[in-house]
Amino acid sequence: MNKKTRLAVFVSGSGTNLQAIIDAKIGSVEIVVVVSNNPDAHAIERAKKHNIPVEVIDHKQHSSREEFEKEIIRRLEPYRVDLVALAGFMRILSPFFVRAYKNRIMNLHPALLPLFPGIHAAKQALDFGVKFTGCTVHFVDEGVDTGPIILQAVVPIHDDDTEETLLERIHKEEHRIYPEAMRLFAEGKLRIEGRRVFVRE
Repeated sequence: MNKKTRLAVFVSGSGTNLQAIIDAKIGSVEIVVVVSNNPDAHAIERAKKHNIPVEVIDHKQHSSREEFEKEIIRRLEPYRVDLVALAGFMRILSPFFVRAYKNRIMNLHPALLPLFPGIHAAKQALDFGVKFTGCTVHFVDEGVDTGPIILQAVVPIHDDDTEETLLERIHKEEHRIYPEAMRLFAEGKLRIEGRRVFVRE
């Protein structure tokens, strides 16, 4: 049997994307640790319910972003992590951390990047008046929401949409494509050339 990809999931909040990854039961991926910068994140309870080890590293207890990230790297070492997945992790990773896990960090964004980067992407889409938005899984680079795109899903915007109703539909697609991107990574089916990610099925 092929070795499973050892996945670390970084969380800060409720953990709905963590739950979607758990529920997807990706055969080629094993969640070996959940990392939270928020000691009160509900995601921690979700991890414990499934007997997944948790490392709580409160960024407020560290003097700088680099010290915080050095502690994350130190805590990750025993888990021999192959891939890091950001799932509602509310900290921007520095170039220091990104280089430590180059092309091995994935993020999920609730818009069709490069449109509407940053926070409140669904509200940005509604305010701009576009007819479609969606979600993007991308590799993390040293910018914010600028890394090579792995998968995207399109979500139509309805005339009566609010930010909440739109996000609800976006989240359904997020929960579908994020585990799929992890499976492709684990099976060696992703190839990065410059800004482009090629998928070999």
